Amino acid sequence: MKLSIIVPCYNEEKTIIEILERLQRIDKKNFDIEIIVINDCSVDQTLKLLEENKQLYNILLNNSRNSGKGFSVKRGMQEASGEYIFFQDADLEYDVNDITKFINLIIKFKPDMIIGSRFNYSEYTRSHNFFNKIGNMVITNLFNILYNTTFTDIYCCYLCFKKNLFNIKDLKTNGWEQHAEILAKITKTGSKFYEVPVNYDGRTMDEGKKIRFYHIFKVISTIIKERIF
Repeated sequence: MKLSIIVPCYNEEKTIIEILERLQRIDKKNFDIEIIVINDCSVDQTLKLLEENKQLYNILLNNSRNSGKGFSVKRGMQEASGEYIFFQDADLEYDVNDITKFINLIIKFKPDMIIGSRFNYSEYTRSHNFFNKIGNMVITNLFNILYNTTFTDIYCCYLCFKKNLFNIKDLKTNGWEQHAEILAKITKTGSKFYEVPVNYDGRTMDEGKKIRFYHIFKVISTIIKERIF
């Protein structure tokens, strides 16, 4: 069994190497792990550090211009050769050791999709920005109503799914709303979905967090469009 881990990054010189080192140390069970890094035209030392540490990943893709996380994720998925795809941010918000929980579920249940939950957390979660949490609750509840699911945190970065559940070329979005589009497509075609608690040490905006509250509007629009069409 092969798991492709997609790592998009933009100006993550402070954390990218540590993340990749942690990925090398996870308990992989009997899985073959493929690590694909997509550098979204970083203007700091991210690319230099990646080129100096080629032993920490399998594939490095460099965008010719800054194109956003969604574009990078799509490009990484198109290169992925694993039966399952897993998303990993390049910061230190998520506990890499939690990936083993996803691997264990794949071995046990062969699920179509597994998503993490920062609200039903394993050991710890850092206090969230109140309005971000309210926004997350709104989009999660809307998604559950429209797609008949019971998730608690649809915008958790830790998402794992079977690659063959949808055609990656059919993805229409490149922004933060792409995560919702992927979830919607998987939910419409798959049937076995699981959720696991994950630890979360979320950054503040001053510390480099990139998502903003106004992104919720495109997310809501995408959730509705995917349900209707």
